[in-house]
Amino acid sequence: MGFTDQRFNVNLSILFTELPLLERPAAAAAAGFTAVELWWPWVDAPTPEQPELDALRAAIKDAGVQLTGLNFYAGQLPGPDRGALSIPGEESEKFRANIDVAADFAQSLGCTALNALYGNRVDGATEQEQDELALENLVLAARAADRVGAVLLIEALNAPESPKCPIVSAPKAIEIVDKVNAATGLGNAKFLMDLYHLSMNGEDLQAIITAYADKTAHVQIADNPGRGAPGTGSLPLDELLDQLKKAGYEGYVGLEYKPGDAPSAEAFDWLPREHRAA
Repeated sequence: MGFTDQRFNVNLSILFTELPLLERPAAAAAAGFTAVELWWPWVDAPTPEQPELDALRAAIKDAGVQLTGLNFYAGQLPGPDRGALSIPGEESEKFRANIDVAADFAQSLGCTALNALYGNRVDGATEQEQDELALENLVLAARAADRVGAVLLIEALNAPESPKCPIVSAPKAIEIVDKVNAATGLGNAKFLMDLYHLSMNGEDLQAIITAYADKTAHVQIADNPGRGAPGTGSLPLDELLDQLKKAGYEGYVGLEYKPGDAPSAEAFDWLPREHRAA
């Protein structure tokens, strides 16, 4: 059990970032991984030119890795933004323009999980206005995800690092999941359980797993403190993943941690190479 009994994928938006985007899938494959995930790679372009989409698709296919997760457009990540779908005006419009682009790109690579980050509270709009807009956009995203055979992921971030984001607890994320499913009737909105973010919130991780494993469609990990590789902090990640497995979770575990000062290829010593292929 533990780390050797999981299906891992590498997040290419936080690992291997010392390389150009199109070189990262091959670098992950060279490190022994067969699955990857991405934040929306074009932070300024919700609707990139077709050659850019084609080039990334080719890089993933040529590397022989499976894209298992993709974010919808979420603004500047990493950076000050925490999503776009709840922000009135230009950001909401960018999110809506991106929905079918991201869904179609995911479908072209057999990716069946699309993550929609909620967004920060902003001046000039009430919380009610933002929440109503968010639900409208999440319903659109859920329908697009359903069209391509994917789930829509709702993620809780953490309050210390994202103080303006309202989705900063597992119960709040589950509340949004339930609202989206009630609005669409599709049942394809699911929880993205990021153990790093939840630990930063001081939540009881074992209780969260017990309560919400059945509504969870993706898990991400990083150690805490530091958001580094497993073993660099104090989280019992191997035990928590064991608990998830016993609770029935069979999906991927995304490695969404900072590699530290060394090249990303050296940030996986905690996981024997023979257990890196999904």
